[in-house]
Amino acid sequence: MDASEPNGTVFPCLASELVGYPAGARVLIVNNDDFGMYPAINTAVVRSIEEGIAASCSLMVPAPAAAGAMELLRRRPGIAFGIHLTLVCDLPRHRWGPVAAKGRVVSLLDEAGGLFAPERRVELLGRARLDDVEREFRAQIGAVADAGLTPTHLDWHCLADGGRDDILELTVALAAECGLAVRVWLEPGRRAARRRGLPVVDHDFLDSFALAVDGKAAQYAQLLRDLPAGLSEWAVHPSLGDKESRVIDPGGWRVRRSDYDFLMSEEAREILRHEDIHVIDYRTLQEVWSRTNAPGP
Repeated sequence: MDASEPNGTVFPCLASELVGYPAGARVLIVNNDDFGMYPAINTAVVRSIEEGIAASCSLMVPAPAAAGAMELLRRRPGIAFGIHLTLVCDLPRHRWGPVAAKGRVVSLLDEAGGLFAPERRVELLGRARLDDVEREFRAQIGAVADAGLTPTHLDWHCLADGGRDDILELTVALAAECGLAVRVWLEPGRRAARRRGLPVVDHDFLDSFALAVDGKAAQYAQLLRDLPAGLSEWAVHPSLGDKESRVIDPGGWRVRRSDYDFLMSEEAREILRHEDIHVIDYRTLQEVWSRTNAPGP
């Protein structure tokens, strides 16, 4: 099956075929974002991979519970994970700063010396120097390497495709250095990746925060039944939704708990079986990215 752009450009196949699945296969990445944000997320992420339908996760290196998340990964080498490159802090009651020394990434910091809140993304992207972004991204990648862990891909926290073309390009270059895939989900970046033969999602990307909490299980069930042929991705955000979560994350814990409930449900497993949907992680994409995106001589 060919994939085509609105302007008529035709690509030889869907990304699902590029990574080895037959034409017509329905392939889904279910990736748990925000691993390392706080302990109830860490527990839910691991459980929903080991016992639920999630396939992988993305680690927030600057976040307060990142050390605990990395220890969980050390004890579970079979879990595929990416690095959730983080330039914003979205928990006002649980702030965090950069991994790099603050004096080396000044353009990324707010007036209090921490990372910007998500609602100030426009301000951040307007002032962030690319060399500061590179220093911070390298610090986050380096911290994972220093922990003896090997990620599969790079993606971003709260910044679609890095938020700027030059940040996306920087990330793709860093991935080439490290032999990693990149989550690319906005159409301009997807077109550029396809032209290079790099597998990226064939369909619109789903962020679970975009779904209503009420009736979410039914929404998820219908989305699975309606999943088109090709490669799709869901970025989900599970948490236990315990008492600590409700204090730390008053604006998000309901979203996260509703994600966790569906990921762990027998209904989800049964729909995947009945609909013959293949759930994969980024290792499958990484194999192609590491060959095709390798740095030149």
